[in-house]
Amino acid sequence: MNWKEKVLEREEQLLDDLKQLISIPSVLDESLATGEAPFGPEPKRALDWLLEEGRKAGFSVKNIDNMAGHIEMGEGDELLGILCHVDVVPAGGNWTYGPFDGTVKDGKLFGRGAIDDKGPTIAAWHAMKLVKEAGIPLNKRVRLIIGTDEESGFRCVRRYFEKEEMPTIGFAPDADFPIINAEKGIASLVFTQNMRIQDGQLLAFESGSRTNMVPDQARAVIGIGISKIKDQFASFLDTHDYGGSIVGDENGTTVLINGKSAHAMEPNNGVNAAYVLATFLNRIFEDGQSKDFTQFIIDAFGNETRGSYLGLAFNDHISGDTTLNAGIVSFTPEQGGQVHVSMRYSVTYPFEEKIATCNDRLKDTAFTMEVKSNSKPHHVDANDPFIKTLQEIYTSYTGEEAELLAIGGGTYARVLQKGVAFGMLFPGRDDVAHQADEYVYIEDLLKATAIYTEAISRLATNKEEGEHE
Repeated sequence: MNWKEKVLEREEQLLDDLKQLISIPSVLDESLATGEAPFGPEPKRALDWLLEEGRKAGFSVKNIDNMAGHIEMGEGDELLGILCHVDVVPAGGNWTYGPFDGTVKDGKLFGRGAIDDKGPTIAAWHAMKLVKEAGIPLNKRVRLIIGTDEESGFRCVRRYFEKEEMPTIGFAPDADFPIINAEKGIASLVFTQNMRIQDGQLLAFESGSRTNMVPDQARAVIGIGISKIKDQFASFLDTHDYGGSIVGDENGTTVLINGKSAHAMEPNNGVNAAYVLATFLNRIFEDGQSKDFTQFIIDAFGNETRGSYLGLAFNDHISGDTTLNAGIVSFTPEQGGQVHVSMRYSVTYPFEEKIATCNDRLKDTAFTMEVKSNSKPHHVDANDPFIKTLQEIYTSYTGEEAELLAIGGGTYARVLQKGVAFGMLFPGRDDVAHQADEYVYIEDLLKATAIYTEAISRLATNKEEGEHE
């Protein structure tokens, strides 16, 4: 069956559901977290909304400690999992449309989560409904597994799989088409400046709130009078075409710089505001603790994002370059500087060896490094029948070759024993996840829904995919 026409018939319903889900500002809020809402009230509200939609449609529904849940259909010993998430990163600034309005314009639907991951979640949910409504006999159970903490550490799915079974096979519609069968490792590194000598130049520095986003704004308070640097700052902005502002008096100055946000999987797609601000401050600071801080930002994270200065650079043919994103940067005279980094490392990365090299290189600096967390790479062999089936489906609906990809992003596929990321960003489309004015093309939303419907109907009626571990 070709599902394209069936999907077109429900376009209005698809868009209405996506608007409703986007209208819930489901950003992690630790300050309001409770036992009933472990990641804050809004992620829970988004989970509750989708589970209720499942109940109303006659599916089996289960909530796991308000962290995750699932919507299930079908029968059988084997399980096809579709892993989605309803939490989103903070909206940030500089939006043309309201980030939680779900505005439709020029063939696009704008809103935080439109492409990451509320749009794909709604596509997968409607695909399940289409299969159920068509009465296709399934020999596997199908679960839409819904998380609420994907953007901040996967605590939701860790809890889920402590209590629920692992799918036999699965996919996460939370990245790119055609098929991502390799995901880089993700390590959280913290670089700390150990010197405590106050030189009175840099009084405060803050940039970023998440390591998985390139920070689009940075702010510094400095103990230098505004008259001494005002003209230099204006020239810096003009030369580099950055937005910013400066306020203060003869006792001190506050400097604000804008950059461009992007996903940490490829920092070069953004402009790191911390690096830009450090570049300006480095020009006006004299030698001391403050300049040590700004120089380190420039050397380690500004001049390139591949970790060469730190001895962390590595590349392989499966997944490409290792990348580093300085997502949270801070400084106080009392505590010195801290840089929280998301390192996306290649599938064959010699992790312990590289970390040791980095620590050796830091011995002659005022900084030390600590590995806070490490999620190992994920890879499914290209010849697996599961991969072959997805390739056939993608090609049949697009007429394009289903190339296998590797990414630096971390999707839920990495928590599966056998899972891949499968859409829904199509080749040639700009990746606007985590950016201002995030959007999804409506035609892509519909096409992806048809592809997911076909995938469910094929994978949940085919024994072959579940027989290879």
